[in-house]
Amino acid sequence: MYAYLKGTLEEITEGAIVVEAGKIGYNVKVSTTTADLLPGIGNEIKIYTYTLVREDALSLYGFLTRDDLEIFKKLITVNGIGPKGGLAILSVMNADALRFAIMAGDAKSIAKAPGVGNKTAERVILDLRDKISLEDTLRGLGEPVQTQNAAGAAGADNVMRKEAIEALVALGYSASDATNAVKKAPMDESSTVESLLKAALKLMF
Repeated sequence: MYAYLKGTLEEITEGAIVVEAGKIGYNVKVSTTTADLLPGIGNEIKIYTYTLVREDALSLYGFLTRDDLEIFKKLITVNGIGPKGGLAILSVMNADALRFAIMAGDAKSIAKAPGVGNKTAERVILDLRDKISLEDTLRGLGEPVQTQNAAGAAGADNVMRKEAIEALVALGYSASDATNAVKKAPMDESSTVESLLKAALKLMF
């Protein structure tokens, strides 16, 4: 129904915000991660929305990026993961970390979400693994692609980052923590998987 709302942030409560757009105040349910990233009351925001229509209610769910919205829409297709569960998962990990957790089979990280047990987390992995591509999983890990040479360099960087994340997961770190650390680790032309891994480990302590 609504692709997004653009208006003034009027209120932030636990699990929801109020956005005034066109002299109407819209109550939008959000994850704690989204709420933490919002500007102060009175600022203009743009929030992408998912509309849930039921016989007894019409609810809006909001996200700061289309990426978060798309992963949320995938999550709620999983049996046992409704909109509440989808927001709970996105409250403990971002879209990038969730995709890698799915690809890596890291049910433990997904199960950290309130109300999401190990069996449900495993079902998320089973149902969505074929719907998540490697390219999606590595989205945002490389630099913007401008040319064919740049595309090749970014692709090589993504491979190194992926291998570093896998190494950290093998060492016992969660996919979420590993992904966030590797994303923050600096890279240059001389970087190797080993140097990237060392840099990421320093960020985790």
